[in-house]
Amino acid sequence: MFLHNLKYELLSTLRHPALIFWLMLFPIFLGTVFKIGFGSIYEEDTLFSSIPTAVVETADNSILREVVDAVSGDDSPLLKTTYTDEDTALEMLRSGEVKGIICSGDKVTLTVKNSGIEQSILKSFIEQYGVYETIIKDTLENDPANAQKVIAALSADVKACTEKPVTQGNTDLFVQYFYNLIAMVAIFGSETGLHITKDNQANMSSLGARRNISPTPKSISLSASLVGCFIAQAVCMVICVTFIVFVLKVDLGGDLLLVYASSIVGGCLGVTMGFLIGSIARISADAKDAVSMSVSMAFCFLSGLFISNIKGIIADTVPWVNSINPVAIISDCFYCLNLYNDYTRYSVKMISMAIYIVLFSALGVILTRRKKYASI
Repeated sequence: MFLHNLKYELLSTLRHPALIFWLMLFPIFLGTVFKIGFGSIYEEDTLFSSIPTAVVETADNSILREVVDAVSGDDSPLLKTTYTDEDTALEMLRSGEVKGIICSGDKVTLTVKNSGIEQSILKSFIEQYGVYETIIKDTLENDPANAQKVIAALSADVKACTEKPVTQGNTDLFVQYFYNLIAMVAIFGSETGLHITKDNQANMSSLGARRNISPTPKSISLSASLVGCFIAQAVCMVICVTFIVFVLKVDLGGDLLLVYASSIVGGCLGVTMGFLIGSIARISADAKDAVSMSVSMAFCFLSGLFISNIKGIIADTVPWVNSINPVAIISDCFYCLNLYNDYTRYSVKMISMAIYIVLFSALGVILTRRKKYASI
């Protein structure tokens, strides 16, 4: 009996237009928009890359060439150097192919087109080179025997601080939008959960009327409906995460299997939330849809889907809101997997989602089973 009901519940759920649009097509569209809008910002503005630089040798300066070759030949070179003539270098600067021109005349000069981080680095490089060149020339003139010691001292890599990364995960700030996108798809499972009540309440649909007069126990009917919606929602979550990771090439950080697990559990939370909303009041189906969508969008807004720093503002003012917001809890699971090396915080978030699922399911079943009808 249970498997029979589960089979037709799955077929009914997977054919529903709202599920196809909100849980499959809309996340693909919004994820693509996020990728186009934010995909290259982190790489271009945050991650360091070699600075394309033109070098014009108008005079013989072996020291400059050695220094430029040294900083251009490392595993992570400071400069991406092109030796050329002055006219070609100026054309490359105008077209944006290089960020600056180093000219080795009587005095080493730097020419840039505009200001920015890369131009400031080039300016610092030239200033430091000028100091080192002066020291080396003075040493060669006054104490040539110690020239090698001075050069070795200037070339030594002196570090006052030791670099120690706080996380091995993806530090791209814009990845939070994809976390919240997955959480949005999960909470939109409430639209799927609403159909459990619609299909099991006699005043909501003809199918609900038939089920209420059928000999099948309501516990079996509700259980099959819940499990069917869980499976359908899990399929949608797997499609969403797979599209983001393997098609959009977004690094979500952490163990990918746990990312899938978190998204599926979050989807089940969304289903049970919709199930509870549909069970609370005897209002029209359209009104329940409106309530479910409004609640889901409010949770998404407070989690930072539309304004990136809203979660931080809430954490500073009313931190308990983030602790009870289902969407924030779901997205925090991905944060914990990405940023932390242990699973303590992640486990707390997963337990919180499990508590929500059990609570919403229990309340929904109690409210649905207590429904009585004067006539059907």
